[in-house]
Amino acid sequence: MNRRTFFGTITGALLTMPLAAIAQQAEKVFRIGFLGPNSGDMAWHLFAVFRQVLREHGWVEGRNVVIEVRFADGKVDRLPMLVAELIQLKVDVIVAGASVATWAAKEATKTIPIVMAASANALGEGLVTSLAHPGGNITGMTFLAGPEFAGKQLQLLKEMVPAAPRIAVLTNPANRSHAAFLRELKARSLGAQLQVLEASHPDQLDSAYAAMTRERAAGLLVLTDSMFVGQRRRLADLAAKNRLPAEYSQREFVDDGGLMSYGPSLTDMFRRAAIHVDKILRGAKPGDIPVEQPTKFELAINLKTAKALGLAIPQPLLTPQLLRNRAQPVSVLTRSSAAARASSLSFVANGKPLRMASSR
Repeated sequence: MNRRTFFGTITGALLTMPLAAIAQQAEKVFRIGFLGPNSGDMAWHLFAVFRQVLREHGWVEGRNVVIEVRFADGKVDRLPMLVAELIQLKVDVIVAGASVATWAAKEATKTIPIVMAASANALGEGLVTSLAHPGGNITGMTFLAGPEFAGKQLQLLKEMVPAAPRIAVLTNPANRSHAAFLRELKARSLGAQLQVLEASHPDQLDSAYAAMTRERAAGLLVLTDSMFVGQRRRLADLAAKNRLPAEYSQREFVDDGGLMSYGPSLTDMFRRAAIHVDKILRGAKPGDIPVEQPTKFELAINLKTAKALGLAIPQPLLTPQLLRNRAQPVSVLTRSSAAARASSLSFVANGKPLRMASSR
């Protein structure tokens, strides 16, 4: 075959090839790193939502995107190694499933974009210097801009157990947000004595709950933490075993038998994180994308657990008018899940966190 025949053959092949096929061959394949601190089975529902939203925005695995998933299985000391693997794979963006994962990524790279899917307090922890203009290589979702969230949780728990003289607070000393949360709680203890207990590893949970029982705590507030989320079934079982009315930050605790939760929807946060990734893959710089706060806060109560503890749901927690939001009205949802131990009653507020009526 001479040179003229060769180029003629190539030109003819290109002219007869479908345009869609040519475009598909030319389309770049991006690589996303997904980093979770817990096991896959505890976070798979969130990863599924993340993937679905990417597909809705045109990112199809195997065609124009590859997702590299790494879970630390609750062993946070593995996170730096997992981040190094993702960097070696030359990912275009890293999605961090919790603050501890974001810190591991932040300490490993200053150039690869990092999207926080669920940071507790990005501004207070120092992950970003501004929510509106984060700068650097980090953007994404954060629960709140300050520690007031913990105070609202304590107020709700006091509504559930108004006569409680002593309330235990479970913290993780390795969590960079908890010191600020504790200062807020001590400033507005609402007449209850606070018993602060620490657990930085699952092995310390049994002794923490034993101390609560020994000191006759009448209620428990579990501060938001990725280790606690990964141990949520165990925490719910320990609270039931010790007959402790307990409040958490994520609805998933209630689905696994916990009494009550108040906080943003993790599903919504991971959905929004996928939209941040979409913007970055289309050319936006992470430092120019504002860090978002949740638009939905949910109070969920497990009715079966309340009954087992002999608790009657107080009227303020059953009357959505008292769970008012000054920005928008509160809507009421009742939901049940085949995977949940019991159905629960949920109140959802769009906009800012719920503004609670005065505590008793």
